[in-house]
Amino acid sequence: MSHRPPITFTAATLDRAAHLRAPDAQARLWADPRARALAVWCGKPMMAPEAAGALGLVWLPTAAPVLAHNVEAPIFLGLDAGAPRFACDVSAWDDPAADSAELRQFIDKSGNRHPSFAAGEQFLDLRTMMARLKPDDAAHAAGARGIIAWHQTHRFCARCGAPSLPDLGGWKRHCPSCGASHFPRTDPVVIMLITHGNDVLLGRSPGWPAGMYSLLAGFMEPGETIEAAVRREVMEEAGLGVGAVRYLASQPWPFPASLMIGCQGAALDRAITRDPVELEDAIWVPRERILETLDGSDETLRPARQGAIARALLEGWLADDLHFPA
Repeated sequence: MSHRPPITFTAATLDRAAHLRAPDAQARLWADPRARALAVWCGKPMMAPEAAGALGLVWLPTAAPVLAHNVEAPIFLGLDAGAPRFACDVSAWDDPAADSAELRQFIDKSGNRHPSFAAGEQFLDLRTMMARLKPDDAAHAAGARGIIAWHQTHRFCARCGAPSLPDLGGWKRHCPSCGASHFPRTDPVVIMLITHGNDVLLGRSPGWPAGMYSLLAGFMEPGETIEAAVRREVMEEAGLGVGAVRYLASQPWPFPASLMIGCQGAALDRAITRDPVELEDAIWVPRERILETLDGSDETLRPARQGAIARALLEGWLADDLHFPA
């Protein structure tokens, strides 16, 4: 049995309490003196430093000044030991110190501070900081970021085009024009630990930082099984046939709203035929070199980032332990 920590974003502890999402319950919960809200600005949750270099989410009282910038109604995340927890998209706040180019970087290391924040409190990029968050905080930040991203891109009815309104504590949008209901979506993505003997298949997408490689991955298509998606994606991107496929673990990936479905497969041959549109490069890497990338001694190959399921799958493969906590 594995004793490794849970994969990042999978350790949520909130009770989602879906039975409390009705409007009348929401007003009561928001008024509860125990209620707290996580502010999220431009996809960046509010965090503050904790001991030993770790970060924690900042749960604000509902009267906190920054929450006045909330774009729409607060989103009900659930209950923490009976205390209501919400997420608020405060992207309406204009940070005069923000660097728009830095915000678009693959790795955004910038911090943004509202004037009301205490020392150390900042909006920080979740993808950059996920490995420094406590497991439950990372999971709750992922949920908040994902549902907020859905609202940001679904403000109009897909049926008639009229503006829609949030409902059910943020877990639905209702169109007052045609009556249609719209619910948050999650896009399933297969990510594959493909091996051949002592080697694992890695690829890099165009635009990634120099030297960065990871496991192959791709979106599932309608009418497709997980196993079929694994075989199709590996064939399309690397020209390799895959035999037996098995499921390993999953990870919510809120960039913006995917579910990464980790699988293992055995390649039937080694001759890579790369799709140059999908991949800038694809290579077989032996175990020994993967070990060197993880300990930092390989100066040319950068490993999958801490917190990503690709990293967890590679570490499990190296340890001959591909059993993950449920």
